[in-house]
Amino acid sequence: MLFLLTGEVQIGKTRWLEGHVADLAERGVPCAGVLAPGQWVASAGERADGNGYEKLGIDNVLLPVGERVPFARRGDLARADGTFDKDSQAARAELAWHISDAAIEHVNAHFEKLRSLACAESVPESEGSPRLRRPGLLVVDELGRLEIWRGGGLTEAVGLLAEGPSAAFPHALVVVRDYLADDAEALLAAAWPDRIRIAPDKEGRAAVLSAFDAC
Repeated sequence: MLFLLTGEVQIGKTRWLEGHVADLAERGVPCAGVLAPGQWVASAGERADGNGYEKLGIDNVLLPVGERVPFARRGDLARADGTFDKDSQAARAELAWHISDAAIEHVNAHFEKLRSLACAESVPESEGSPRLRRPGLLVVDELGRLEIWRGGGLTEAVGLLAEGPSAAFPHALVVVRDYLADDAEALLAAAWPDRIRIAPDKEGRAAVLSAFDAC
């Protein structure tokens, strides 16, 4: 089953997913892929949210090893500190967040390893990577404009998803913004005929848990 976790920006999709991944781990269900928590600081500025926090960037946390990779920085901050690369994929796509090509390459390398794992007849225990001892959840937070509209970004994640369910990952959860949900579903429809859109709520949690109860 493919779960498309969708909704508007900053409604807590990643925070919900972090909690859900922890909940699945307690139940013995391994999760592999990537989470994308924000880098937040207390702020009274014009960019602060309703809770008094301002988002400066986005990290990628590689599952299951837990490595944290600085992934994206707000475009205005990247320009101010000299890290903005006008030739990067993100800049050419005119994204609000500046993502270095090196960060994309690093996360793609992680998904390339997961693709090898999914293709293996058994799940090996490699150095630094705990073995997935039972069917797990593939997590991709998130697919955005680079992946869905431009065929770039996390290409290895898209490639792994395009292979459909496997013994290692019979289910997948992809975070996607609401305006991209139709295109994301069309991109993955052939590989995942069984799919459902969920929100970051109790019903979404129950849907994912139910899929593993049936395994």
